[in-house]
Amino acid sequence: MENLTVEGFAIPGLADRIRQWREQLKNGLGVVRLRALPVDEWGEELSSWAYWGLGRHLGTPGGQNPQGELLGHVKDYRERNTTGRRYRTAGTLSMYCEAADVVGLLCMTTAAEGGQSRIASSVTIYNELLARRSELVPRLFEPFPIDRRDEQGPGEAPTFLLAPATYDGTLRTFWHSEYIRSSPRHDIVDDYTDDEMALVELHQAIATEPDIHLDMWLEPGDIQLISNHTVVHGRTAYVHDPANPRYLLRLWLSLD
Repeated sequence: MENLTVEGFAIPGLADRIRQWREQLKNGLGVVRLRALPVDEWGEELSSWAYWGLGRHLGTPGGQNPQGELLGHVKDYRERNTTGRRYRTAGTLSMYCEAADVVGLLCMTTAAEGGQSRIASSVTIYNELLARRSELVPRLFEPFPIDRRDEQGPGEAPTFLLAPATYDGTLRTFWHSEYIRSSPRHDIVDDYTDDEMALVELHQAIATEPDIHLDMWLEPGDIQLISNHTVVHGRTAYVHDPANPRYLLRLWLSLD
């Protein structure tokens, strides 16, 4: 798939719409939802190629783990590792961002119960923090340690530093409360101060308030595209249909 070029996957009928979607992700709402890719008719292989080709027109796919996996498989791997990456479980995912400009999710099959996609504007969360605890906000512009969740490459530290917010005329955010919280399990990371923990707790609390977030049901064939610079996303816990487990395909895209 990584060798497939834009020219090799010509979809001229969608060119204008793709430009609109990219603009919406870069400078607009930060969320695009596409409906009804015929995944049941096409099956996993053909659907994967179509999804990849569409993503290739939107941006450049990036690796999602140390193995360089470009098309991620989001499902319950039934792992018992409590420090692993949470998308590999059926549990709740707290609000967070991915390490790319845009994350795309193609729903192949739904859960028997639960598994809603949850989104919220990180800009709205920032404004609420300013209104409620403005003295905590400057800490967002300083790096936090982010836990790699035991997926560091050879010679890499188990954490990396990243500021949850930057501003160059436009506010851009990155948030991952679970990976910030778990970083002090490593000896190289100091315990957080009371103010730092208050910031983490309040950010997460605001993101889950009913009038701040939106829960979305993704049906088979739906594609959800999210800007990681202006939107945080999560997921409610879910229960399997043993005969047809919940399964999504994920892309990380760079728009520039």
